[in-house]
Amino acid sequence: MKLTFSDEAEAFRQKIASWLAENLGGEFAELRGRGGPGDEHSLVSERKAWEARLHAGGWTGIGWPKNEGGQGASLEQQVIFHEEYARAGGPGRMGHIGETLVGPTLIAFGSEAQKRRFLPGILQGLVFWCQGYSEPNAGSDLANVKTRATFHAERNEWTLSGQKVWTSLAHESQYCFVLARTDPTSVGHKGLGFFLVNLQQAGVVVRPIEQLTGTCEFNEVFFDEAVCADADRVGAVDGGWQVAMGLLGFERGASTLGQQMLFKNELADIIRHAKRNGAARDPMLRQRIADAEIGLRIMRANSLRMLSGSSDGSLQKEAMIYKLYWATWHRNLGKLAMDVLGAESEIVEQAPYGLSRLQAMYLFSRADTIYGGTNQIQRNIIAERALGMPREPRG
Repeated sequence: MKLTFSDEAEAFRQKIASWLAENLGGEFAELRGRGGPGDEHSLVSERKAWEARLHAGGWTGIGWPKNEGGQGASLEQQVIFHEEYARAGGPGRMGHIGETLVGPTLIAFGSEAQKRRFLPGILQGLVFWCQGYSEPNAGSDLANVKTRATFHAERNEWTLSGQKVWTSLAHESQYCFVLARTDPTSVGHKGLGFFLVNLQQAGVVVRPIEQLTGTCEFNEVFFDEAVCADADRVGAVDGGWQVAMGLLGFERGASTLGQQMLFKNELADIIRHAKRNGAARDPMLRQRIADAEIGLRIMRANSLRMLSGSSDGSLQKEAMIYKLYWATWHRNLGKLAMDVLGAESEIVEQAPYGLSRLQAMYLFSRADTIYGGTNQIQRNIIAERALGMPREPRG
């Protein structure tokens, strides 16, 4: 595990920092710090234009192999890129799902034809993707998906029927990768397929889920005999689980260090407010702020330790603690923010629901321990897959 960077890597840091300072201005100045968790609905068209600017600057696909159109950056350089991007206030990436999940998954598991078809649009910031995993009765329990995929040999294509839910930015995406049941008699992780589905067809309905804040970054997606060519199936017919797990491994890649820089920015904001309103003089709040800083440093050390998996997204056992750790830490940071703000936390900036950044962070962090696998599911994963303990009894 390396805690320092080489002189060459630090020169790379200066290069990306200078580019971001130059380009996050002018027409993109309003994007600084926008579009992250809880703010994903904001400035969508501008953030899509930003994806094209990143591509023009050579900053998309930095971790992809050069022969697949990427930059072939080392892990050290990828970590630096994500850290500097967050430090500069780079906006939430509209191309995040495509670049960090779909692209690496196709590079690892896809056919040459699939890579030629889909990778260029992702790199150029022209085609946007969403994730079709969660269902009304299969959120944390991903292996319980019910969406059906039926093969039609005469047309060499599949039709998909079912419902996905909590699908971030589906209404702004052209494609969705969908985990669906190819064997109607199967249960659990067996008999699942992994499909690349065009959302712009008659068999797909995307319905935004309006929240109390009036925003609609999440969606329900209904598939009613939606068509997917067999050429757009990734992996074996019943091998979708392997692909899906590989994709989740890529989710815990180098971008996690950028996430931590966002956390650091939030903690710095909390400290500024504590100094401004006198909360910093409260010994209990000072201790909680110190604990948050210690927890963030532990998180970084653990991330650097885990970022040495193989190219197919598989992870060391240490990586299995990451989601549980950061989600719990971030939820507690939200509580700390509200306690530091005191009575100010109860007042919105403007009607009807104009939240400050810390208020939005607090509300969104309440979901951190639910989405992507609840804390309870994460503990089961650690126990069963990392520690080899017996499986929890299934009813």
